[in-house]
Amino acid sequence: MRGFPFGIAWWAAALRASAVFINTGERGLDRRHDHHRYAILGPGGVQWLTIPLTGDTRTPHTTLGEIRISEHANWRRTHWGALYSAYGRTPYFYYAADDLHRIIDGNQTHLLDFIRQMQQFIADFMQLPVTFHYRAINETEATKATETPPTPDIHAVPYHQLWADRHGFQPGLSIFDLMMNQGPEGVITLLRMTDDPRLQESRSTV
Repeated sequence: MRGFPFGIAWWAAALRASAVFINTGERGLDRRHDHHRYAILGPGGVQWLTIPLTGDTRTPHTTLGEIRISEHANWRRTHWGALYSAYGRTPYFYYAADDLHRIIDGNQTHLLDFIRQMQQFIADFMQLPVTFHYRAINETEATKATETPPTPDIHAVPYHQLWADRHGFQPGLSIFDLMMNQGPEGVITLLRMTDDPRLQESRSTV
């Protein structure tokens, strides 16, 4: 799967697949690629946050595993401040805050390290049965991957958002929005987004 695991739709697809392979050899990533951008909903509306990168990420010689994080403009402090402002009053912020802050304020030098830590944290906190595999995929494997069945259709499913009374429901945000507002119960929303057949089973046990 392509893309940084921030988007709710990405996680809905990951949950449906159960196992996700991250191609660490993926090359030529655009600086605006969603590997390092995510959207949150705060008192001022939708806000996009970007992890700054260093070097030319668009060159065909640079792989995902080689992309380095820049510490330009003290982005870690900015991101944490924005997340606190957006979700400090949500039901699950208190329970997630320490681990989330530890990752954001970490000393990762490469984007992939940040991705791995954040993926595992999200999966653990939301109790999602998703496993991740990181390795470079060769051209033959990449060709076979394109021949696999397409990702199921993903549609927006409304859920409670803290700032909806001010801005209305906002679809397409980061997984952080769902996580802070619904916690582990957010799995139902993710299942509904792809009409996952496990939805009926989950409803009977919740």
